[in-house]
Amino acid sequence: MSKTTITGIILILFALATFSIVWYKNRPVARVPLVFSPRGMMSSLWHHYKLEYVEKDTFRTLDKQQDNITTSEGQSYTMLRAVIMDDRATFDGAYKWTRENLKRKEDNLYSWLFGKRADGSYGVLTDRGGYNSASDADSDIALALIFAHNRWGDDRYLIDAKALLKDIWDKEVVVIKGTPYLAANNVEKTNSQKVVINPSYLAPYAYRIFAEVDPLHGWMKLVDSSYKILEESSAAKLDKSTSAGLPPDWVVIDKKTGELSAPSVGNLTTNFSFDALRAPWRVALDYEWNKEPRALAYLKKLSFLSDTWRKEGKISASYSHDGTVVSEIEVPAMYAGVIGYFMVNDPAGAEEIYNKKIKVLYNPDKNNWRQQLSYYDDNWTWFGIGLYNHLIKPL
Repeated sequence: MSKTTITGIILILFALATFSIVWYKNRPVARVPLVFSPRGMMSSLWHHYKLEYVEKDTFRTLDKQQDNITTSEGQSYTMLRAVIMDDRATFDGAYKWTRENLKRKEDNLYSWLFGKRADGSYGVLTDRGGYNSASDADSDIALALIFAHNRWGDDRYLIDAKALLKDIWDKEVVVIKGTPYLAANNVEKTNSQKVVINPSYLAPYAYRIFAEVDPLHGWMKLVDSSYKILEESSAAKLDKSTSAGLPPDWVVIDKKTGELSAPSVGNLTTNFSFDALRAPWRVALDYEWNKEPRALAYLKKLSFLSDTWRKEGKISASYSHDGTVVSEIEVPAMYAGVIGYFMVNDPAGAEEIYNKKIKVLYNPDKNNWRQQLSYYDDNWTWFGIGLYNHLIKPL
């Protein structure tokens, strides 16, 4: 074979190799969607939540959308998420800050509001009623402490939980005609006529656990009254001519008769919105953990949600008690709250809402939200993901 022939063959082979490399680099490639597990999503979102909303050195939970205030609610959410994720360092840090900054002097309850005062110092905002307690936060902190004891075996958690439960019962539970009800805070017990109740604070799944560690108080009776309040407040007309069957943000109960009515003070409304969205989630969790028939019966009555989803393709941020839209915007927390109803009564709707309104908020490429969610939306969307995927278990 001549040199000319050999050279020609080499040039041809070189050209083919070059073409192959260029083609491979520029070939059309179908984007393969990243596969991620719900547990992995919850873990990565928890990591980013800590970076965004939990102060690194103090473990104070910041509501950045409200001038960096801290609420007992926020601390309770951080503690619950930490124990669910087996993150003891964050749990202990958050609980330490809560005890040192929010614990009231005269009892084991927690002041509900902390932030920057008018003089520039930081502390409990007494001028805004911040020294008063919030019974949902106290209950969630107690539950988190019980779970922490069960997970990590430290008796100090259980001792603190029992002390807190005693004061919740003594100062936040009001007995009316022999029936105990969870009031919104410690102040209501001193009211002579009517007691403010927030139906979304009611957590029957927690009261069952409280009954196991604190048999001296009637926690199972509180389970009963919780369903009574939820049923009656959703069905009652309250301040409207009719009811859409949704739980109200707020309601008051007469201390003598036990009758429910609409609040008449402050900016408390009977809307189904920011507060009440938590009620379907809490009731669905009781059904998830305990298969409570009253939970199933109550959730079935919230058919307004399915009807609205089928008709409008969305659930708005706020509805009047008669079902009239108050705010057309959509917020992630609302979808996370109502998914509890859909899981039990409308599984197809639950799947649609989860995929179209919740899961799409997550970016698997960066293991975080596509756009940063507010403090409240972040927490409740995370809890919604956990409920939908059966990842929130009693510990």
